[in-house]
Amino acid sequence: MSAGERAFGEKKPRLTAAHWSKGPAAGSAVGQSARPSAASVGVRVRGVLDASGCSMLAPLQTGAARFSSYLLSRARKVLGSHLFSPCGVPEFCSISTRKLAAHGFGASMAAMVSFPPQRYHYFLVLDFEATCDKPQIHPQEIIEFPILKLNGRTMEIESTFHMYVQPVVHPQLTPFCTELTGIIQAMVDGQPSLQQVLERVDEWMAKEGLLDPNVKSIFVTCGDWDLKVMLPGQCQYLGLPVADYFKQWINLKKAYSFAMGCWPKNGLLDMNKGLSLQHIGRPHSGIDDCKNIANIMKTLAYRGFIFKQTSKPF
Repeated sequence: MSAGERAFGEKKPRLTAAHWSKGPAAGSAVGQSARPSAASVGVRVRGVLDASGCSMLAPLQTGAARFSSYLLSRARKVLGSHLFSPCGVPEFCSISTRKLAAHGFGASMAAMVSFPPQRYHYFLVLDFEATCDKPQIHPQEIIEFPILKLNGRTMEIESTFHMYVQPVVHPQLTPFCTELTGIIQAMVDGQPSLQQVLERVDEWMAKEGLLDPNVKSIFVTCGDWDLKVMLPGQCQYLGLPVADYFKQWINLKKAYSFAMGCWPKNGLLDMNKGLSLQHIGRPHSGIDDCKNIANIMKTLAYRGFIFKQTSKPF
């Protein structure tokens, strides 16, 4: 997240319980049918208070509905009371997963106890860093372009795309930019242009199977700035097209506010604090910010949150 994002105002979403659904509509969950009602699988929900005082709904049981009756019966015998322990709490999830693994359940089967079905096969976590100064320079240019491919079933990182980008309008980085982002001049000198990096992103997307129409994926950013302002603005300035897959995304700040009931004014720092997570790496490093986003998403998914697109169609 660059200084440019802090200047880009975001409206706080109206907080609703919509994202704490019993699951996606029939046929919409990836590789899953619609989840049965809470009554049919004995799902209980209660309020959980996080470290920052935000309220959150945590399903006490999210996985049983997706087992066959035979496997569910086996899982009940293995887990006992843990099957209906709070899967929003990592310690319980860890116990459940270990018990299942010890009794011959595969890792993917064990993971079912921890995560509700998401709407996407993959989440593509993205966080640009851009040229900046005080006062702000115009136009800003992307200088770091990281993407993490997050598996929507396990919420684990499967692949990484990471390149630095040579700025052309303001090729010399300012001291303010280097201090903020940790990116020094040598890291961008001689690097590909934005056009070349976008071509390599497309090649990476194809190699990872993300351009297959049967694969559902969506970008995730910390705010709307990256894909609503920065990328389309620079592409317009340079006369470059914007690929359709960059035109829909999930704003993690909005997702977090839906889940936790409060707005993360200070972005990743507030979200990590609210979820009692350690901050990974350096603030304003694009790749480190992506790792923090992925960690926050995994934690929310453990608690039963269903991620949905927040951007409006272009």
